[in-house]
Amino acid sequence: MKEKDIQLYEYYLKPGYIFLNTEPSMISTVIASCVAVSLWDCRKKYGGIAHYLYPFISTEDEATARYGNVAISYLISMFLKEGTDKKNIKAQIFGGASLQQSTECRKVAKENVGIARSVLGKFKISVISEDVGGNLGRKLLYNAFSNETIVYKVKKLRQNDWYPYINNRE
Repeated sequence: MKEKDIQLYEYYLKPGYIFLNTEPSMISTVIASCVAVSLWDCRKKYGGIAHYLYPFISTEDEATARYGNVAISYLISMFLKEGTDKKNIKAQIFGGASLQQSTECRKVAKENVGIARSVLGKFKISVISEDVGGNLGRKLLYNAFSNETIVYKVKKLRQNDWYPYINNRE
């Protein structure tokens, strides 16, 4: 089977969620101050993404994928449970934009990017690309089979930026 003939499973990733599929997948998401970290097994050719809203949580009973330290660590553990050798994992980091001029928004965006670098560094996972910071939101399309990402930068995230992934009446 040729690479162009491969059927990709399409998945829209909401904030605060993680997605990993060992089958070829196209994962899409929309981010601003949030960060999306993609991981890819370069040997087995599959990938996944963690999309988190806040950098860090230390209380175990509140630990969810909404926090970068939890989401990235858990995505790594999912790869390891699938039998991935850690040396074959490659990472990309996206997001961390400051759409608002508030000090708090800029701080969270910067810390979201920082925690991604920190956790990936702790696990000795190499970051092969980044598209972070600035003041534009991003729409991502991530091919988890080829590890290719298309990033659309937008000044304003509108309801229809989420189309066709959610019903506009929601």
